[in-house]
Amino acid sequence: VAQLADHRKVGRYAAERALSRLNPQTVITGQYPILFEAPVALGLMRAWVAAVSGGALYRGNTFLQKSIETQVFSDHISIDENPFINGANASRWFDDEGVATQARTVVNQGVLQGYFLSTYSAKKLGMQTTGNAGGAHNLHLKSATTKKTDDLVSLIRSMDRGVLITELMGDGINRVTGDYSRGASGYWVEHGVIQYPVAGITIAGNLKDMFKQIVKVGSDVFNSGAYSSGSILLEEMMYQTEYAQAQKEAMTKATAAMQANQDAQFKAALDKNPLGRQRYNEELAKMNKLEQSYRKT
Repeated sequence: VAQLADHRKVGRYAAERALSRLNPQTVITGQYPILFEAPVALGLMRAWVAAVSGGALYRGNTFLQKSIETQVFSDHISIDENPFINGANASRWFDDEGVATQARTVVNQGVLQGYFLSTYSAKKLGMQTTGNAGGAHNLHLKSATTKKTDDLVSLIRSMDRGVLITELMGDGINRVTGDYSRGASGYWVEHGVIQYPVAGITIAGNLKDMFKQIVKVGSDVFNSGAYSSGSILLEEMMYQTEYAQAQKEAMTKATAAMQANQDAQFKAALDKNPLGRQRYNEELAKMNKLEQSYRKT
C-alpha cells in the first residue's frame, strides 16, 4: 500500500488530463517526431519482447529472426532484466518451469544479447533456456544520454515540433514484418509547447526502424508489470488523420502476411513428407474434378 500513488494526486491528474483533451483538432498528414509518454512507451517494449520470445522465433513468426548480436536499437539504448528486485511485480527466483532466473543485460548499447526462452522453445531452437517460461522479469529500458532533468516537459521542449502520444488504440502490429499502424490521441507540440489536443489519428512505421530511431529516453520512469521505461522520443513517424482507412489497410496487410507464412509452413511440412504430399495432390485433383463436374451441370 505504501508504494501506491496518493489518491488525491491520481484524481487531480485524471481530471486535468480529461479537461485538456476537450475539443481535439487534426494535423496535416506528414512525417513528424513522435514522443510516447512513459505509460504508452511500455507498449513498444512489449512488442519487442514478443518478437524475441521463443514461440515466435521457432515458428518463424517474427521480424527479429536470427537477431542475436545484431543492432536492434539505437546505440545509446540498453535493456536490463533483474528478477531479484524487492517488491517488484515480476521478481522471482524461478520461472514457471522451475528453472533458476538470472539478472542479465538483454540489450547492450543497442545490440541484442539474448532471447526470452523456455526449455521447450530453447530445445526447438537448439539453444539453452534463459529462465523465461512465463515471461520477462523486471525489464528496464534506459539510455546512456538520459539526465535527471530529462522529464516529460524537457522532452517536449527538445522535440520542438511534433506529436505527444498519450493513448493508443487497436493492435495494428504485424508480428511477422514489424509494420506498425495504430490509432492514437495526444497533443500537438509547436516550439516546444503543447498547443492543442489531437484525436482520431494514426501513427505508422516499422518497429525495426522505430527501435533504431529512439532519440531520447526520459527520466520520468514508469513501472507496469514486468516493464519500466521513461518517455521515448522517436526521430520521426508517419502521422495520418484518416484513422479508419489506415487501420483497414494495416489489418489487410497483416492478414495477407500471416496467410503467406502459414502457407509456407504447410508447404514445408508437405515437402518433408512425400506420402503426405502425394495424398494432398490426390485430394486436390478430386476436388478439381468435382468442381468441373458441377460447372458442367
